[in-house]
Amino acid sequence: MAKKKTKFVCQDCGYESPKWMGKCPGCGAWNTFVEELAPSVSNRRLTFATGLQTEAAKPRPITDVETKQEVRITTDYQELNRVLGGGIVDGSLVLIGGDPGIGKSTLLLQVSAQLAQHNYQVLYISGEESPKQIRLRADRLDAASNNLYVYSETDLQRIVQYIEDMNPAFVVIDSIQTIYMPDVTSAPGSVSQVRECTAELMKIAKTKGIPIFIVGHVTKEGNIAGPRLLEHMVDTVLYFEGERHHTYRILRAVKNRFGSTNEMGIFEMKELGLEEVLNPSEIFLEERPVGVAGSTVVASMEGTRPVLVEVQALISPTSFGNPRRMATGVDHNRVSLIMAVLEKRAGLLLQNQDAYLKVAGGIKLDEPAVDLAVAVSIASSFRDKPTSPVDAVIGEVGLTGEIRRVSRIEQRVQEAAKLGFKRVIMPSKNLGGWNIPEGIEVVGVSNIGEALRHTLGGA
Repeated sequence: MAKKKTKFVCQDCGYESPKWMGKCPGCGAWNTFVEELAPSVSNRRLTFATGLQTEAAKPRPITDVETKQEVRITTDYQELNRVLGGGIVDGSLVLIGGDPGIGKSTLLLQVSAQLAQHNYQVLYISGEESPKQIRLRADRLDAASNNLYVYSETDLQRIVQYIEDMNPAFVVIDSIQTIYMPDVTSAPGSVSQVRECTAELMKIAKTKGIPIFIVGHVTKEGNIAGPRLLEHMVDTVLYFEGERHHTYRILRAVKNRFGSTNEMGIFEMKELGLEEVLNPSEIFLEERPVGVAGSTVVASMEGTRPVLVEVQALISPTSFGNPRRMATGVDHNRVSLIMAVLEKRAGLLLQNQDAYLKVAGGIKLDEPAVDLAVAVSIASSFRDKPTSPVDAVIGEVGLTGEIRRVSRIEQRVQEAAKLGFKRVIMPSKNLGGWNIPEGIEVVGVSNIGEALRHTLGGA
């Protein structure tokens, strides 16, 4: 009898080695290698490679390929439709990840119930809950429907058989880490199991045109557990973010083959489930203090949507040898850069000051247009001079202190005017070429000194 060959696979990145190693050469993680049986050439699965051969097998000019408008299934959640690029595309494979208890299963169960109420046949497969548990949650969320079928199973072969028998319009897998294939010898959740199960689900989605949503567990760093190959295989990757002890949840797309990756959807967790927030700017500004130093409002773009958020700064003398720099919601390195510009170009002595920055509401801002708002907040707290409560600040700060132009300025100003702001401090290069809304004043500034004079009265 031939000896079975084994290999060792890193459970973080999928690196394979013929022998066990303490540290993975691929990702640098320690003690992540698990022994698995190496499949023979005759039994090696080619599911992913062969599953997409649904059309002509020979090469042809791209101009001869027939195209048609993507068929999208729209849900009752406008926020979800926006993040997905307009709705659920037939035959798409969507991966959604998030912290435990954040609301992934709640969101998908509510979406499944909505589609079922529109006469779509939905199959909800759970490897973590029994049908009775799902029914209890559905009763609490008022998500029960005759077109919503629940199935508790972890064997992918049985799952595939039920999908072929039912031919549903929509499938949910909760979660991919609990599903296994009997042909693969490793345990559920391992690199091999996740890779093979996802490849089989991709084949079903593409050949039958069934949109499939997959729930993925995340690691303590916040990334989806398993190899990065999992995110490469699917069509769309969504992250459900937010603090467990706060009611607001943010749905982001970090990969989307059918839409923009910069879109953001906001939901609020209530007793009867998730409800979408159609005007997030009001939510982020409803508790903003008036007349307090260190608070500035910025109009940020999340995809195609302008969102007004509050940037808060607290500057205090340090009691340490090295001043502390802490930031939540903005990049720590960006804050250090802006403080250096303020010290060099605006004459603010910040080298012996601790700086604490926060974006209210738990949102993360990563675009350059928030630079000026961060700078004004820092200067306001340092000088202990509050900014005007009806001012909004937009602009990118350069290393020489110049204020550079930003994109989509008209949408940003319109959002500020809609929420009652009276003045917008913005780059002078963005003036002209667009219509200024009624009831709002725009002030163009070319450097950091001008911006501080307009917002803080010469600070």
